[in-house]
This record gives sequence, structure tokens and C-alpha cells, in this order.
Amino acid sequence: MKKSTLILIKVLVWIACLYPQATLMYGALTNNLGPDPTKTITFTTGSTALNLLVISLGITPLRKLWSKLSWLIKFRRLLGLFAFFYASVHLMAYVGLYSSFDPNTMVQDILKRKFITVGVLAWLLLVPLAVTSTTGMIKRLGGKNWNRLHKLVYLSVSLGIVHYWWQVKQGVLAPLPMTLILTALFVARPLLDWWKARKTARLQAAKA
Repeated sequence: MKKSTLILIKVLVWIACLYPQATLMYGALTNNLGPDPTKTITFTTGSTALNLLVISLGITPLRKLWSKLSWLIKFRRLLGLFAFFYASVHLMAYVGLYSSFDPNTMVQDILKRKFITVGVLAWLLLVPLAVTSTTGMIKRLGGKNWNRLHKLVYLSVSLGIVHYWWQVKQGVLAPLPMTLILTALFVARPLLDWWKARKTARLQAAKA
């Protein structure tokens, strides 16, 4: 892929990732965040964080299916960092807007409300991934250790989905599409590894 095309795609990805935040900022400035601004902020940031995490997880299966899409790997780190950003804003919205920065309220909520507990755990698992996302940290940890650590993203996004399900009212199926997509990605990964290994074995057997 041409460098100019890659730069254009990167600019478009940045715009797409910043759009939800820009929308919230514009809505806040124009007093147009709906009847419950706090809910709008928390829902938008939380759902965006989940969407970006799932999209980033979909990059590897796509690369394994179509080798021509190998350039997508250049955007996985960017998407992951934006997901952490939105997850952090989502958490801060709870801390500032719902709990009013009251430590006692936050501790009680974490202990009593299970959807908040798993939400905080999901965010905590993202912290070491964001901290070690730089090229320098990859070199310090080593490729294998870095890959092993970053598998925490699967647990984090799973807890994020659970957080979503437990937060909505009973009977509301809004989290279902995201759950199905994530499940498909989890199933696809080992199947693609098996298919790729089998394909490699056939090629080696043919050469022999």
C-alpha cells in the first residue's frame, strides 16, 4: 500500500475515533445532551470503548483470512489506546458525575453493585496494556512476554460486555449484537489458527 494512502486512512481513523468525543463536547457546549446528560456521556463513552476494543480484536482474524489486509496491524495499537481513553472518560464520568468524587460512595457502589465492580475490573486490566503499548516497552518486555500480557484484552472486553448486560434493565437486548460479534471473534481465532496450520502443513507436504 502506498504511503500516502496509509496516511489518509490513518487520518480518517483518527477522525472516526475522535468523533464521539467531539459530539459530546459540542453537545455539552450547546446544552444538547438530552434530558439526562450524565447518562448520555456515560453511555456514549462506554459503548465507544467497547466498539473500539472489538474492532481492534477483529484485525487479527481479518489479516489471517486475507494477507492483503496485513497493513491493518498498524492501526490495532491506535484503536486500543483510543478504547482505553474512552474507558477512562467513562470511569471518570461515574467518579465525577455519579459519585461526586466521594470515596465512600465509590467504595460502597463497587462492593454492592456488581455491574460497577466488573466495570472497574475491566478498566484496571486495560491499564497495563496502555502503559506497555509503546515500542520501547515491547522491546523491554520481549515479544513473547508482551503478547502474553496483552492477552488480558480478551478478559477485559469480556468483562466490559458483562458490565453492559448487568447495567441495562432486564429484557433489554441492546448488548446482544456486540456479544454475538465478540463471540464470533473468539470462535474464529482458534479456527483460523487451525486452518492456517493445516494449510502450511499441506504446502510443506507438497514441496516434500
